[in-house]
Amino acid sequence: MDAHRQQQLTEFVEYANTLDGDEKGEAQVFLDRLFRAFSRRGYKEAGATLEMRVKNDRGGTAFADLVWKPRVLIEMKKRGEDLARHLTQAFDHWVHLVPGRPRYVVLCNFDEFRVYDFDVDINEPLDTVATADLPTRYGPLNFLWPTDERPVFGVDRVDATRKAADKLPAVYRILKARKTAGPDVAQRFVLQCLVCFFSEDIGLLPRNFFTALLEDCTDPPKAFDLLDGLFRAMNQRDGARGIGIGVNS
Repeated sequence: MDAHRQQQLTEFVEYANTLDGDEKGEAQVFLDRLFRAFSRRGYKEAGATLEMRVKNDRGGTAFADLVWKPRVLIEMKKRGEDLARHLTQAFDHWVHLVPGRPRYVVLCNFDEFRVYDFDVDINEPLDTVATADLPTRYGPLNFLWPTDERPVFGVDRVDATRKAADKLPAVYRILKARKTAGPDVAQRFVLQCLVCFFSEDIGLLPRNFFTALLEDCTDPPKAFDLLDGLFRAMNQRDGARGIGIGVNS
């Protein structure tokens, strides 16, 4: 842990605690102090813009709290506000910020930061970090440092899926060695598993659905029923009503 960084962020947290959390009156100074806490001279010096005009689909103009292309869009809300209620607004701003659309979108209510990557998931944040925890958990906001560091999330779902996919060749080899099914069947099974992991990431399956289903495969008959039901449902041209195919049954 970098002691200098920790000290800067601790001072920022102490400052944030003195604010009332008023969206209109204190958001801008909060954001400027946030940039300074991440070793920037300020938001303006870093190249970010406050209250940027953004076109919308209705032909009007909205205002994004902070835009720093192509890095981040930050939307501020008052202290205590339920940030989930404002996800649609943030997404609408993000869609229209072209060219140079920001990679990350952050929703903040003075007390917590929700970090999104809409190219990965448009519903769930990659991570949520409390303002009070920033001195020891600044990884999700690493893109604010002048050193342009890769964000570190509590659970990197893309990386987790990649690691799970890396294990699939071993599954194929095991199935092939058992000779309980031909190589074509084993290959098809492994590819369908890969599709399921990918579908979790992009929202075609509920989050962790396939993972939970695998945990329920406690014996061969149950595994057959659960996996066969899921694969059949996913192969239907028109989809299937209700995705709860035997999970936790």
